[in-house]
Amino acid sequence: MADTMETTPPRIGERPLALVAMGGHAFIRPGERGTIGDQERNAELICNELMVLVRRDYNLIITHGNGPQVGELMLRNELAGADLPPRPLDVLVADTEGSLGYILQQALLNHIRKEDIHRYVVTVVTQVLVDRQDPAFENPTKPVGPFLSREDAERRREELGWNIVEDSGRGWRRVVPSPKPTKVVQHRMIRDTARQGHIVIACGGGGIPIMRTEDDRYEGVEAVVDKDLTAAILAKQVEADLLVVLTAVDQVYLSYGKPDQRPLSALTIGQVEKFIGEGHFPPGSMGPKMEAMLWFLRAGGRRGLITCPELLSDGLNGRAGTHFVGRC
Repeated sequence: MADTMETTPPRIGERPLALVAMGGHAFIRPGERGTIGDQERNAELICNELMVLVRRDYNLIITHGNGPQVGELMLRNELAGADLPPRPLDVLVADTEGSLGYILQQALLNHIRKEDIHRYVVTVVTQVLVDRQDPAFENPTKPVGPFLSREDAERRREELGWNIVEDSGRGWRRVVPSPKPTKVVQHRMIRDTARQGHIVIACGGGGIPIMRTEDDRYEGVEAVVDKDLTAAILAKQVEADLLVVLTAVDQVYLSYGKPDQRPLSALTIGQVEKFIGEGHFPPGSMGPKMEAMLWFLRAGGRRGLITCPELLSDGLNGRAGTHFVGRC
């Protein structure tokens, strides 16, 4: 098949639009070092599952996390020490958007070429606007980068102005603000490209956090943005028909991992609000995904799904996962 893939132009705007969000750990499985080979192999596996949406004639946008990868780049910054100038966090997010987007883009291209499907795949290095008055800037809470000894962490606090915390009994880490995203700057480009029938990879790692200066210029900021909330905001901006959040478990549970664990197969806005209000979903695991789904539904989203990649096909058929229904 020719690389140009010009034979059959896409049907503009006729397909439903799905946005799929997945974590950075989708590229690295437990026990792996996270080499490029590991990440390419895992990208092949997850793209094999994502192809069900292409075969079902969805227009498709994919967002992804970057936690392990940006942590590695921060460690490289540390190891380079005084030999090379350090890169700021917003630039590291941009680096991972490009590298992970390339890995995912190539895997998808190989899949669609193999099946003789006439679409392109494009990665968009995406900026996400945050509010300079967001209280997160006064209270940094998001751990990033490698674990350090207390002595090393305190030295960096003194020399570099870092905020540091002890994390999970495993050492000390830098913490940075995690402001809420307010807008995906490139959303119209992403929407229009997807509506043309092409597959768009965007908002890697939650997107590059930027804010407006007093003279109305954009500038990057040392922060990280929650990838699930960014996915929800982008889904609203592009008017997605379906928001899919892929995670490590097959569906959402109440009392997960406890003797009284209970699966949740379908939820309304009211039920999601109730369960979140009762504190059922921890902030470090399912909490951000449920908050993002609730935001999407409140903003007018019609349908959502949380499941694992291996059950995506069954989830689309209503036989797996947790389904979310917005207001009719």
